[in-house]
Amino acid sequence: MAASALAVCMGMSASGAHNELTLQTNKLGAKVQPTMYGLFFEDINYAADGGLYAEMVKNRSFEFPQSLMGWMTYGGVELRNDGPFERNPHYVRLSPASHPHKHSGLENEGFFGVAVREGEEYRFSVWARVPDGGEAKLKVVIVDTKSQGESQEIAKARVTVDSKEWKKYTAVLKPKMTEAKGKLRIFLERPETTVDLEHVSLFPVDTWKGHENGLRRDLAQKLADLKPGIFRFPGGCIVEGTEIGDRYQWKNTVGPVENRPTNQNRWHYTFTNRFYPDYYQSGGLGFYEYFLLSEEIGAAPLPVLNVGLVCQYQNDRLESHVPVDRLDPYIQDALDLIEFANGPVDSEWGQLRADMGHPAPFGLEFIAIGNEQWGPEYVERLQPFVEAIRKAYPEIKIVGSSGPNSEGKDFDYLWPEMRRLKADLVDEHFYRPADWFLSQGARYDNYDRKGPKVFAGEYACHIKNKKWNHFYPALLEAAFMTGLERNADIVQMATYAPLFAHVEGWQWRPDMIWFDNLRSMPTASYYVQQLYAANKGTQVVPLTMDKKPLTGAEGQNGLFASAVWDADASQYVVKLANTSAEPQEITLHFAGMKKNRIIGSGTMMTLASENPDAENTLDNPDLIKPVESGVKVDGNQFSTTMKPYSFVVMRFDLVNK
Repeated sequence: MAASALAVCMGMSASGAHNELTLQTNKLGAKVQPTMYGLFFEDINYAADGGLYAEMVKNRSFEFPQSLMGWMTYGGVELRNDGPFERNPHYVRLSPASHPHKHSGLENEGFFGVAVREGEEYRFSVWARVPDGGEAKLKVVIVDTKSQGESQEIAKARVTVDSKEWKKYTAVLKPKMTEAKGKLRIFLERPETTVDLEHVSLFPVDTWKGHENGLRRDLAQKLADLKPGIFRFPGGCIVEGTEIGDRYQWKNTVGPVENRPTNQNRWHYTFTNRFYPDYYQSGGLGFYEYFLLSEEIGAAPLPVLNVGLVCQYQNDRLESHVPVDRLDPYIQDALDLIEFANGPVDSEWGQLRADMGHPAPFGLEFIAIGNEQWGPEYVERLQPFVEAIRKAYPEIKIVGSSGPNSEGKDFDYLWPEMRRLKADLVDEHFYRPADWFLSQGARYDNYDRKGPKVFAGEYACHIKNKKWNHFYPALLEAAFMTGLERNADIVQMATYAPLFAHVEGWQWRPDMIWFDNLRSMPTASYYVQQLYAANKGTQVVPLTMDKKPLTGAEGQNGLFASAVWDADASQYVVKLANTSAEPQEITLHFAGMKKNRIIGSGTMMTLASENPDAENTLDNPDLIKPVESGVKVDGNQFSTTMKPYSFVVMRFDLVNK
């Protein structure tokens, strides 16, 4: 949308205005929760396998419904199903080829290719045995399929399998060039001996925090850089599944990684125009890894569990769901999860956590039951979960749902029911257009202060025909979030969604972080989230214009604002969004100051773009990013001119005279 059209749409005048704002320093308000801003992770857009989870081999245990999907075979290859891992029984047998000039082997296509960088190291591993005894030699190669001849081999290693029993073998490959679209090949070398292979894996050695079953370092670092207070996982619609058998089951994602069963991802078939029939979940990024990541990035974990309902969009018959009188296993899963996270090492699930490498509890405080459910069928299933969790773990805070919409009959029905059930927080979702975000600056100003708190669990501004991450919707998200912050006594968590998207494997957009096999790119929405999370402060401070909060209402010149006191830094933090097409002159008055205190210097972070349709790309990832500058205060007031379409975060020191 052009700047002039935006101005007309929002009723802006042809020129900017002078805006007198007052920060009431002697009237500290609600506490800002440490969980206020955070992350929502769902395995959509190849966010887990092929994304954050650093495994590079697709269908590594041959457990896709088409067992060799993702693989090509050469020579003597036989698929068998009596392997060493109960929940992943398939493996392949490589036997000598029929002629000395033929080769037996496998080739894996990876996730949109096998990507490697020159000079880095990659750990190949495989569970293998020689069923008839003796030794078998394997040649492991990463190839550049665009080249020919000897130059085709980017990296290679050899593995000798020397036991009749199943054992894990490893080798390190060091590429001699960078390649984004390579493939992994495994050949049986001469003299040939029959060998069995299971759980074929390839990881970068340099994963996040060096974990062997680890995460892609650049993507995990971008999560840490957001300074999140809450981390919600594993979804999203994958929690529900399309059928009850393919719902996400946390117990299938813990324990030895080679024995975690493959699960169908409901996003591979949801959109026929973005259809990925080989999109499955390996379970390698499981609940242990989610809890560990939460701890390492400093975020409180918020797991979401199935409530006995499959996706209600895809199942409108009650018989598709779990009957209320058969919920006991689902409720037990919730209780066992709390024990897995917090239980002592001599408990069943606490011992498993310790065996996996984390004897200390993870400190779980929150649990969500049901994803985006609605109707009486949700309420009647949620109630026994609430009763059981309250009885066994009264300290755990329970998150319920207000349905998929930000208003309407389902929303209006569920909120009173969440109050009746005494849910601690209610998860609200809003994927809405620009005019909704512009009109919702005061959304929470009049919420009931006595009921459950709000978790703004999934939101993003969607503009028709512009579903990439251009700057304007990010600006409107920033504007809307001032209302979340002003109402920190009601809103205690907020997470943008979705988080990740592979440029070659997305089903849904916009998204916060885009990536390919070698690169990753924060969007303007990412920087909005980062600016809020890194500057959330500790208490709300009233900020007004003409004695009214700035909510973007008529007569406020498209301005949205909030302010907080940061007790840890002894600073006032002001966030201002100018959604208009005109510059806005701002004078900020610090009222109510004690006589021995003054406002000192500070800093300003500005996120702006002259072109509202501009967006970061993998080739130009820094087009839109915050720019820092210093600010000087004249007495106890500060003046500046805000650019059109801009968001600023200002920090002011409080100092003694």
